[in-house]
Amino acid sequence: MNQKVKKLRQNLVAVIILATVAGFTSCEKFKILPQPFDPSATWSFKTDIQPIFINDKCTDCHNGTRSPDLRDGKSYNSLTNGGYVNAPAGTSRLYSKMTSSDHLSRSSETDRLKVLNWIKQGAKDN
Repeated sequence: MNQKVKKLRQNLVAVIILATVAGFTSCEKFKILPQPFDPSATWSFKTDIQPIFINDKCTDCHNGTRSPDLRDGKSYNSLTNGGYVNAPAGTSRLYSKMTSSDHLSRSSETDRLKVLNWIKQGAKDN
């Protein structure tokens, strides 16, 4: 009986060691590279900026009941008339909100850079 217990214990230790080795060697380490960003590009509100807001992360709250209204067709007027896009771009209300701790996870770094550069380019309705 003692030999059976000893053999079972050895087999259990072997399985644990194999599982540990397999677990560590199967982990893939990779780095997600950010999308290339060209700050000199001309940013369009309609094609580059508005799509950032049309998602559950923004329009769930900013849907006409909370300022600014970020729904399609309403957002440009709400942002410009509400004083959210003003110079300097880095301190504008929109960019400041997007980079605040409570909103930071709701957009990507690329999206925030697009908004920043769109404001720097004059926040045009194009």
